Amino acid sequence: MKTSLCNGWEFTPVWSEDFLHFRGDAQAVRLPHNVQPLPLHYIDHKSYQTVCGYRKAFPIPAEYAGKRLFLQFDGAGHIATVFVNGEKAGAHRTGYTAFRVEITDFVTSGETAQIAVMLDTTENPATPPFGFVIDYLTYGGLYREVWLDVREDAFIEDIFVTTKGNVASASMVFQNATHCRVSILDAGGNCVVQKEAQHHVDLSVKNAHPWSNTDPYRYTLRCELLKDGRVVDTQEVLFGFRTIEFKTDGFYLNGKKTFLRGLNRHQCFPYMGYAAPESLQREDARILKEELGCVAVRTSHYPQSQYFIDECDKLGLLVFTEIPGWQHIGNESWQDQAVENVKEMVLQYRNHPSIVVWGVRINESGDNDGFYARTNAACRALDGSRPTSGVRCIDKSSLLEDIYARNDFSHVGTNPGVRKKKHITPDMNRPYMVTEHTGHMFPTKSFDNWERRQEHALRHARVQDASAASGESGGCFGWCMFDYATHQDFGSGDRTCYHGVLDSFRNPKLAAYVYASQQEETPVLELGSPMDIGDYNGGLVGDAYIFSNADSVALYRDGEYVTRFASKTTGGLPHYPILMDDTIGDLLETREGFSKKKASDLRKCLNAVSKYALDALPLRHKLRLAWCMLRYKMNFQEGVRLYGKYIANWGGTATVWRLDGEKNGKVVSSITRTPSTRLHLEVKASSTCLQEKDSYDMAAVRIRILDENGCAAPYAQLPVSLKLEGEAELAGPQVVTAEGGMCGTYIRTTEKPGTARLTVSTEQTAPITVEFTIL
Repeated sequence: MKTSLCNGWEFTPVWSEDFLHFRGDAQAVRLPHNVQPLPLHYIDHKSYQTVCGYRKAFPIPAEYAGKRLFLQFDGAGHIATVFVNGEKAGAHRTGYTAFRVEITDFVTSGETAQIAVMLDTTENPATPPFGFVIDYLTYGGLYREVWLDVREDAFIEDIFVTTKGNVASASMVFQNATHCRVSILDAGGNCVVQKEAQHHVDLSVKNAHPWSNTDPYRYTLRCELLKDGRVVDTQEVLFGFRTIEFKTDGFYLNGKKTFLRGLNRHQCFPYMGYAAPESLQREDARILKEELGCVAVRTSHYPQSQYFIDECDKLGLLVFTEIPGWQHIGNESWQDQAVENVKEMVLQYRNHPSIVVWGVRINESGDNDGFYARTNAACRALDGSRPTSGVRCIDKSSLLEDIYARNDFSHVGTNPGVRKKKHITPDMNRPYMVTEHTGHMFPTKSFDNWERRQEHALRHARVQDASAASGESGGCFGWCMFDYATHQDFGSGDRTCYHGVLDSFRNPKLAAYVYASQQEETPVLELGSPMDIGDYNGGLVGDAYIFSNADSVALYRDGEYVTRFASKTTGGLPHYPILMDDTIGDLLETREGFSKKKASDLRKCLNAVSKYALDALPLRHKLRLAWCMLRYKMNFQEGVRLYGKYIANWGGTATVWRLDGEKNGKVVSSITRTPSTRLHLEVKASSTCLQEKDSYDMAAVRIRILDENGCAAPYAQLPVSLKLEGEAELAGPQVVTAEGGMCGTYIRTTEKPGTARLTVSTEQTAPITVEFTIL
C-alpha cells in the first residue's frame, strides 16, 4: 500500500544539525518542490545550488506493527541523505531516478516518525551529469513525489513483462514467498487469462489487441502473492502487446515500418524548474502527440517523470530515454554511478510499452570502450527486449550498442538536410538514427523577424524530410520541443536557449507547424509570411511557405481567387511546406481580361520582380520582360500600373489575403492576412477543473495576442496583467510581458476546494476571465 507524503513538509535552504533534530523555524512546503522560485530570464544557476534540508513528521499507525515500511523518493536533485528519527537510513546519488529507503527498523508503530533529507543540489562533480559544462539547468529539490510504501513480510519486489506475438512473459521477484497467481485483464477490466506460477510465467492471450502508436491499447498484468493459501500482496502492471525492431532501413513497430519523427524534451518549466506535478507532465506528452503530431520523443538527457512516460504509453508516443549526462565522463567512481544509473533506469521504466530504445552512453561523449561495455552489459542483463543506443557528436566511433545514434547539425540552409550514413557510421549493417538537429545552429525567438522564423521552420522541415526520405534512418529528433534556461556558457544573453519549436510556455513558433502539419486528424494551416509590405525590403512580398496537411491550398486576394497550390511530398515528410511563389495567379485574366498566354507571360515577369526587385532582376528575367513589352506592345506607364497594382501596392489600400486549405474537395481550414488594428487575447488553460489528490494540482495557461482574423500578433510586446481570485495561487509574477505576442502563467491549488478566477488583460485588449473549479 502506497501513501502519498507530498504534503506537510518543512524546508530550509541551509542544512544544519538543528534542522535535522526538528529545531528552529522552517518554511512550509508541498511537493513537488524547487529550492526557490525562478525568473523567466537571466537565471543565476548558482542561486539554486546549496546543501538544503527537507523534513516531515508523521504518525506510524499501530496496525503497521510487523509490516515493512519503505520511503520512496521519485526524484531528489541531486545527492540525498535520508535520516529517520535522527539516524541515517539511506542515501542516493543522481537526481533523475527514484530510490527507496527501508525505515522499518528506524520507527515504532504507534509513534511519530521524523524524516529529514539533507539534499545537495550543487553541481557536484562526483556524480553524473556533473563534472564539466552542461547546456541546461539542473534545478534542485524534492521535485517529484515521495511515498510511504507499506508491505507485508512477504511482498512482490519487482515485475517485468515482455511480449512476443500473443504471449506475455512475466518475471517476478518476491520476498519471503515463491508462489503467485498471475492474471491478464483487458482494457475493460475483464480477466482474459490466469495462471499460478513461481517467479516466471508465460501467458497466451488469444487474438491479443496490439499496442501501437495509432492504437495504444493496454492490458493489465495482476500478480497476487500467495502465502498459506491467502493473498498477501497484489501488484499491477500496465503493458502492451507489441514488437519492435530496428533494421538498416528503419524502425518497425509490430512489423510496420514507422519513422520516429519527433523532438527532444527537457523536463523544466518556467518559474518552477523541474518541480511540476502529474498534470503538467501529462500535458507535455499530449502537446507532443496531439498538437505537434510527433511520433516519438527523446527524453534529453535523463530519465523523466513516470507520469510523462505513462502518458506516452497512453497516447502511443514512442520514447528514446537515456541515462543522465552531457559530454563528460568522470573518474572510476563516477562511472560506477553511471552504471548504477543504467540499472535504475531500466528497472524503473522497462514495463512501459512506449519506450523503444535505451540510451546507455553519456550524451555527446567520446569513446570509452571499457565503460560502455559495462553500461551495455548492465542494460542487456536487465532487459533483452529493447535495443541499446547512445547519442554521439562524432563519426565512426566505437559501436558497442545496437543502434548508432548521431546528432546531425550539418544543415545550414543551403546544403542537404542530413549527411549520408556511410560517412557517419562504422558499420553500414547496423541501424542508424538522427537524434538532434537545428537547435543551436539556428536559435530563433518568437519575436525574431518573419524571415528568421520562416527559415527556422524550413530547416526543421528539410532535415526531417531528408532523414525520412533517405531510407537509412530509423528516426529523426529535432532539437527541441521548447525554449529552456541554460548556463552562462550557452544560450542568449539572458541565459535562455531559444532552440524550441515552442516557447517556454509551450506556445507555438512557426516551426511547430512543420510537425503539426504531418498529422492527418486535425486540419493545420499556417503561413510563414505576414504579407505586410512593410516587413519586406522595398515592399516586395517575396516567396512565402505554407505549412499545411491539406491536399491543396487556394489563395484569394481581396476576395478574388488567385491560384491554387498543391500539397507535395518528396518521399520524406507526408506534407512538405508548400512554396507560395505566385500572388498573381488568374487575376490578369479575371481582372485585366488578358489572354491566357499573355497573362502567363506577364505573371512570370511580375512574380520575378516581386522576388528579386526590378533593379536586381537576373538577366533571363530582364530579357523576358523586354520581350513581353515588345510582344504585347506595352508602354512604360502600363508596366508601372501593373507593377503598382499587383506587386508593390505602395500607398494603396491594404490587401486582404486569404488561404483556404482543401481536403477531398472541401475547405477544412482558412487563414486571413491583412494589417490589423484590433487585437484580442487567446487564453488556453490545460484544465479548468483542478483536483487536490496526493498533492497540489496545476493548470498551465498559455496566452497569445491575436488580431481580428485570429492570427498571431508577433509585434504585440505588451505587458499582460494576471489577476487571480479564489482558492488558488499564481506560480509566477502578476505582470508578464508578451514576447512575440505570447506568454503564459501557471495556476496552483492550495489544499482548499472551491473556485478561482483568472483575469488576463492588457491596455489594448478586452480582458479575458477563466473560471477554475477546484475539487
